Amino acid sequence: MNRQVDSSDSAVALSEVVVVDNYQPYGRLQHRYAAYESTSYSENNEGKDRWGTLKLAYKTLGVVFGGLVTSPLYVYPSMPLKSPTEEDYLGIYSIMFWTLSLIGVVKYACIALKADDQGEGGTFALYSLLCRNLNIGILSPKHANSNSSVTPSQLNGGTEKQSSLGKFFERSIVARRVLLFIAILGMCMIIGDGILTPAISVLSAIDGVRAPFPSINKTMVETISATVLIVIFLLQKFGTSRVSFLFSPIMGAWTLFTPLVGIYSIIHYYPSIFKAISPHYIFHFFSRNGKEGWLLLGGTVLCITGSEALFADLGHFNRKSIQIAFLFTIYPSLVLTYAGQTAYLIRNPNDHDDGFYKFIPTAIYWPIFVVSTLAAIVASQSLISATFSVIKQSVVLDYFPRVKVVHTSPSKEGEVYSPEVNYILMVLCVAVILIFGDGKDIGNAFGVVVSLVMLITTILLTLVMITIWRTPFLLVALYFCVFFGMEGVYVSAVFTKIPEGGWIPFAISFILAFIMFGWFYGRQRKIEYELTHKITLDRLRPLLSSPSVQRVPGLCFFYTKIQDGLTPVLGHYIKNTKSLHKVTVFTTLRYLLIPKVAPHERIVIKKLGLKGLYGCVIQYGYADRLNLEGNDFVSQVTNSLLEHIQNSLDSFPSDPIETQEHISDLEEAKDAGVVHVRGKTRFYVGKSCGWFDRTMLAFYEVLHSNCRSALPALQVPLSQRMEVGMLYEA
Repeated sequence: MNRQVDSSDSAVALSEVVVVDNYQPYGRLQHRYAAYESTSYSENNEGKDRWGTLKLAYKTLGVVFGGLVTSPLYVYPSMPLKSPTEEDYLGIYSIMFWTLSLIGVVKYACIALKADDQGEGGTFALYSLLCRNLNIGILSPKHANSNSSVTPSQLNGGTEKQSSLGKFFERSIVARRVLLFIAILGMCMIIGDGILTPAISVLSAIDGVRAPFPSINKTMVETISATVLIVIFLLQKFGTSRVSFLFSPIMGAWTLFTPLVGIYSIIHYYPSIFKAISPHYIFHFFSRNGKEGWLLLGGTVLCITGSEALFADLGHFNRKSIQIAFLFTIYPSLVLTYAGQTAYLIRNPNDHDDGFYKFIPTAIYWPIFVVSTLAAIVASQSLISATFSVIKQSVVLDYFPRVKVVHTSPSKEGEVYSPEVNYILMVLCVAVILIFGDGKDIGNAFGVVVSLVMLITTILLTLVMITIWRTPFLLVALYFCVFFGMEGVYVSAVFTKIPEGGWIPFAISFILAFIMFGWFYGRQRKIEYELTHKITLDRLRPLLSSPSVQRVPGLCFFYTKIQDGLTPVLGHYIKNTKSLHKVTVFTTLRYLLIPKVAPHERIVIKKLGLKGLYGCVIQYGYADRLNLEGNDFVSQVTNSLLEHIQNSLDSFPSDPIETQEHISDLEEAKDAGVVHVRGKTRFYVGKSCGWFDRTMLAFYEVLHSNCRSALPALQVPLSQRMEVGMLYEA
């Protein structure tokens, strides 16, 4: 369970509990975790056999692909078509076919899924992967500090030299900040996607009831859609597995029925539709329509909406299951469905405003309406799950205020649910429908989100190819030119829609970015103060040697946030209480820049050189959960301490009496009582502070006072908790 490091009586900083010359946790964790992955991870997530993978692939239909496979509901209605011709429709279908093939199949299914960070996907996972391998160390001051003694060669196993681009990022603070901004923007856009996908999917599906019942107005459709969305969000607490198992049959029916209708439409209206696969129809389309054709890209880009969930939801499933489901069901279904829609519209060119329901044969209209409504509900699930994943990643990496994260599966670490985030998403989704009920406005906003997230993923993947995979230059150039060029054109088209609803995701992203920046700025200032005023062992010795300071009975877990020394709260505590427990364990909860930490690497123990004082670092990756609870946590740490002391006896057998005394002191302290002490610090903003510091630190204090504490995650009993207040001067 624990990893002991060499004991010595010299004064050491707490960071040396984790990072010393003869102990590089990142380098060793990389190799040890790889072995752990090959047994534990492959067993749990890759499926024990072929049927297990197929079952998992079936479940992905209900979570991962909902937004993507239901896009035919709103793609054509979102396009501002004016008197379209047969050639126009053939060009539009050609654009959608190649968008699905290149971005969906090549970029996401074949390339992006291989860039997972040991099971986790999404833009923040890509950023974390780059940080670990480039040794950028910008995720937060505490991570940057703790990474300082780990070299890139250790991260890469010592076999490869750092690339020139990697060295550039290490040298340039501006480049690192730009990379951080790109990752934050991508995360904010995915959250925006989690708001807009449910809104546009459900609204587009429910709108189909107006065709057979003209008396139903738009207000009633919006009310029904809002009610359906509320029910969807209330179901989230049951977890991804239960929801996906419930939703997957619905998506299976949708994925089967819509291409069958598409095949019927192709045969009945335009059998030669697949000639549009030829790219020359794209060139003819733009040569005929010019600027109008370019503006229509804001609607065609929606055919690939939800593709980011394919990558972001990777932690909920695995690569093989997602690839099987996409390549053998989702992709063929979309190609045939869009072909059927286009074939119908070629013969009925003015029905594009209701391009989905109009091409459904009358005899099966109501069954398809029911399935499409249920499928739209499922579509909401894919981006909601992805939003939970990216929020959790940013919380544990200290870039977002702490919110409650519930693990809804005992076997899959990636399945998470956040009550606060869930209800905020619910309110925003309902607000988008009630305020911006026009499907075209929401579609414009959706296009901005889809194109920007795709572009950001392309940029980060290019960096991964160059700095980590060491892909040949020609292949990287081909990848970048094709996808950056294609997605750049899409972005340029959707940006013209900002005044027409496209501002919605920017407003959401700005609010989220402001929250993230305010939180990060406050955390950075707090860490800077603690590093400046840290308590070293050289300062601790005279404090404890003072005759007025007593060593009281009991076992104390004193929580410290920094690893390069001890928290200033310790000095404040000793000076005012004139005491310290006989056995004190300075405990740090530390998130490493890897998704998961092997159980035997979880607890790291170090003797600090003063009697009864120990350092303990509990290490977690961003995909791990804190599963140490109450007395179980105390038992695990004390057992690790006893094992460490016993190992010291084996190393230094000449002093068994002192070792036995340490063991007796620990057992007596545990019997006398356990207390958990943490600092509750606030900023004191003096008159010398500028307006920027006053504003940002005041905002941080608001966030900090309303977010959750990290200590309850260990399930420490209330009767054993103690908080020591202290003001940090800004």
